Amino acid sequence: MTIDTIPERASRYDPRQAAILAVFGMVSLSFIDNFVPVIAQDIGLWQFHASRSAMVLTGVLPVALIMGWRLKALSWRAVAWRSFCISLAMILYFGAVASLSVAQVAAGLLTSPIFVLLISWGFYGASIGRWRAMAAILGFVGVMLVLRPFGQDVSLMNCVPVAAGILYALGAIATRQYCADESETVLVLSFFGASAIWGVLGLVILSAKVTTPEIDGFFGTGWQDWTAQALFWTAAQGVVSVIGIAALFRAYLLAEASHVAVFEYSFLIAAGLWGYVLWGTVPDVLGVLGMVCIIGAGVVILRRSEAV
Repeated sequence: MTIDTIPERASRYDPRQAAILAVFGMVSLSFIDNFVPVIAQDIGLWQFHASRSAMVLTGVLPVALIMGWRLKALSWRAVAWRSFCISLAMILYFGAVASLSVAQVAAGLLTSPIFVLLISWGFYGASIGRWRAMAAILGFVGVMLVLRPFGQDVSLMNCVPVAAGILYALGAIATRQYCADESETVLVLSFFGASAIWGVLGLVILSAKVTTPEIDGFFGTGWQDWTAQALFWTAAQGVVSVIGIAALFRAYLLAEASHVAVFEYSFLIAAGLWGYVLWGTVPDVLGVLGMVCIIGAGVVILRRSEAV
């Protein structure tokens, strides 16, 4: 969930508090994401995104206006591109979470530092160096161990988390290269606005036929009548997401991005623990080894990037 640059720095530098906030945000988000399969029993992906985003925008926008937070983007084109990339990454992430464990999907999403490195090298001429090149290879091995896009049971869904990681990397690069002076309020609201657009588009496309979660799955289901269960967990998703993201934003205001980003890997650990506590799912040995490889690769890349 890396946010590469947050422009308005806090008046004090507090890396310890930043680490606590980052871990709190990641633990909160990994907890609520474990209930996406519950939501997927009753409604589809597009209804979930449209409704969750509407709830968040309805709650946050009035507060932003009352508090006088800056809502005008310096470059709407840059903000739109960033929002497109990250919101589409989240579409793929949540779509995959309905079928795979949160830990598996998070492993794919958290490959984003590897793709940031590769994209920066391929398109911006950045120097990689031996350590970061080895870390990229290690991260690739980790992804193969966690998602295992091979064998008889392989499906397209195994590749979706990595696609989400690539899109998230593009969004992270856009944040650093083009949106460094935007306010965090603009970035948050534009992200949820883009997610709402994706949700509405999906609902419009699927409105031509009758769909059900049982037959058409999370991706292919259009608008459904709300159940108490789906409404509760969608609202809970909106509330906890805002709290988790707010904690993460505050962390980036209190310390350097490279310091905070390392603690975002607590999401992967917490997702595995929540999966066990809530549903009794336990990753196998290869899955755990793959997660360790991804975390190690990400930490090396972030630390070596700081040193360059």
